[in-house]
Amino acid sequence: MSAPGNAIARLAATIAARQGAAKDTSWTAKLLAKGPEKCAEKFGEEAIEAVIEAVRGDRDRLTAEAADVIYHLLVMCTARGVTLAQIEAELARREGVSGLDEKAGRKG
Repeated sequence: MSAPGNAIARLAATIAARQGAAKDTSWTAKLLAKGPEKCAEKFGEEAIEAVIEAVRGDRDRLTAEAADVIYHLLVMCTARGVTLAQIEAELARREGVSGLDEKAGRKG
């Protein structure tokens, strides 16, 4: 088993590597081949499932659904050409900034 601290970066690299692969070789390749809209739809489904588990209070199920959400978020972003590095850069930009101030600074 790999170190958990790098799991998201490894996952993002795997997703990027599967882009353009034959659809019958992996679920990721099959999902990406269906296009960004289908990837977004699948992300939405997984997000709803995570919300349901959060409301139910089942920590194990929420953990599993949260992992699905992260996977499908990365697939959706990959489908639109957004990398984990870009997401991390945006998070770094926001570090140390109040959430209220950050939201107030966004443009319409």
